[in-house]
Amino acid sequence: MKKFKAIFAGGGTGGHLTPALAIAEGLKAKLNDKYETEFLFVGTKRGIEYRKRESLGYPLALINMRGISRSLSLANLLFPFLLIGAVLKSMSLIGSFKPHVVIGTGGYVMGPVILAAWLKGCPRVIQEQNSFPGLATRKLGRLADRVFLGFGEAEQYFAKKDILVESGNPVRSVIGTISKDEGRNSFGLDHARKTIMIMGGSQGAANINKNIITHLDTLGDDYQLIWQTGERDYKDVTALACAGGRVTGRSLFPYSDRMEMAYAAADIIIARAGALTLAEIAAAGLPAILVPYPYATGDHQLKNAVTFAEKGAAVIVRDSDLGKVNLLSRATELLKGGDLEKMAKASAAMHLKNGRRAVDIICENILGIAALDKE
Repeated sequence: MKKFKAIFAGGGTGGHLTPALAIAEGLKAKLNDKYETEFLFVGTKRGIEYRKRESLGYPLALINMRGISRSLSLANLLFPFLLIGAVLKSMSLIGSFKPHVVIGTGGYVMGPVILAAWLKGCPRVIQEQNSFPGLATRKLGRLADRVFLGFGEAEQYFAKKDILVESGNPVRSVIGTISKDEGRNSFGLDHARKTIMIMGGSQGAANINKNIITHLDTLGDDYQLIWQTGERDYKDVTALACAGGRVTGRSLFPYSDRMEMAYAAADIIIARAGALTLAEIAAAGLPAILVPYPYATGDHQLKNAVTFAEKGAAVIVRDSDLGKVNLLSRATELLKGGDLEKMAKASAAMHLKNGRRAVDIICENILGIAALDKE
């Protein structure tokens, strides 16, 4: 059987790693009866990809790379040398692995790997998750054969328009396929209670966690929580949430590789508005209360959230308003109201682009660029 090889460069946070894993899964599904697949992930020791390397499912090669500090520093003066070293290491990886295509999904690691692929003449694509792309992605877009956009609003920031494809953001195919009963069983939750999911991304959201803790005693017995605290806040949040034995109907965890179970168990979600979080919310068809991270580059999380709110899939609460808003009360109001089903349908509709899944659009384009039919 012939072999199809690809290098994935994306990491730092789950928002960059998750789409890479979804695309890898999609390519395997499309090629499984014709080609053997071999994938290499490239990351850094600072990223979530390194912490999750044992469960990644693919070999991980490491390069030394970081971002540029906004303040003047010695590290910034040394950055060009760091970049050159990372590009040379990436060129060596590409030369030895010989991929059909290099796929970048964001994070510091993507820059030198895409640049190396361009220097080596290897086909290269970028998947941009947000409505406002970062500077590196905008620059690298000039070197890519294709750029897949999670949000059409990002098109205006790219100089080359003919390589852009508005695909939406890819998610793992299992999300949205698990039954509510199976999801609640996996967390040991009551099947009769309405379930509120709280999520701040792989790194958590301290302000959301604080708001929930503050108002935890206002939550009635008819409701229960699934709460991803983030690894940084897990111990403190758990200690406060379980003080005085308050543990019934509350499932807390720092981060999970099986978020499909949590989405399945939930009736509504309170979350930040990272692009991949929104893509998974849409795949699960969940109504949402979105609290955009206020310091995201170009305020892109607010732009992401507005797209969902305008479609009727979510309501927005500003981070600056968390001191005067009870997120749990907002969630229970929506759960009691008559618009929840309408919000759920609007959310599910956001998952498809012209009736097609993002991962299918992306994988078909990648295979066309790789030109397997010419082999």
